[in-house]
Amino acid sequence: MPSSGSAMLQIRGLSVRHDTPGGAVTALTGVDLDVHAGECLGIVGESGSGKTQLLLSILGLLPPQAHIAGSIRYQSTELIGMPASALNRIRGARIAMIFQDPMTALNPYLRVLEQLSEVARLHDGLSRRAAEERALGMIEAVHIGEPARRARQYPHELSGGMRQRIMVAMVLMAEPQIILADEPTTALDVTVQAQVLALLQEVRERTGAAMVLVTHDLGVVAQLADRIGVMRAGAIVELAGCEQLFATPRHPYTQQLLRALPSLDAP
Repeated sequence: MPSSGSAMLQIRGLSVRHDTPGGAVTALTGVDLDVHAGECLGIVGESGSGKTQLLLSILGLLPPQAHIAGSIRYQSTELIGMPASALNRIRGARIAMIFQDPMTALNPYLRVLEQLSEVARLHDGLSRRAAEERALGMIEAVHIGEPARRARQYPHELSGGMRQRIMVAMVLMAEPQIILADEPTTALDVTVQAQVLALLQEVRERTGAAMVLVTHDLGVVAQLADRIGVMRAGAIVELAGCEQLFATPRHPYTQQLLRALPSLDAP
């Protein structure tokens, strides 16, 4: 649940513009958000509304042609304009991201064990053996059977659900304080989606990490989020507690999103 103290992550007036051959494209406009310790903040909206751009902005992963303005402060430290060397000490170690497509996020040329252990060696300075032991334990922690065998496999040898679990394991290797999850259940069947959501909930309860969960699926945020921000055309149009937003949505766009949900009571 949200902390009553100051926010771990404070975003103020965040705007992003991309220069393209066809002209300037605005991705984010005046976004204000707080993320508190231990809470799950859900961000929902249609494709192209700016959800992923928000996460990439936090980690400083926008392309060179992007122009960013505003403020992103992590524990009172400004991230916008921070040198890459300093930002690299925060990425992964303090703020980590579960990317939308694990098949492209994972290195196809490295075995699972190498990719997981690299995180511990880079951020925590562990020896190769200690890092591999932690990696094997983390594979087991995300409920993948036969961890020793799976650790020797390449990403393409795993199912979609297993690859997503490996992404979660990679994020947890450095024990971050904030987890950014970008559409973590996309392209998964309903059964596997439920398993991944249950895993994310377990991760929150076990580690106490805050989470920013980006999705277009209101059903997903209803299961995990404490608060929900609704995005449209690069702006937050409504921000409310989960129960309040579903019970009494105020913005017309939020009302449209809720009306679009399938209902067993509908004719």
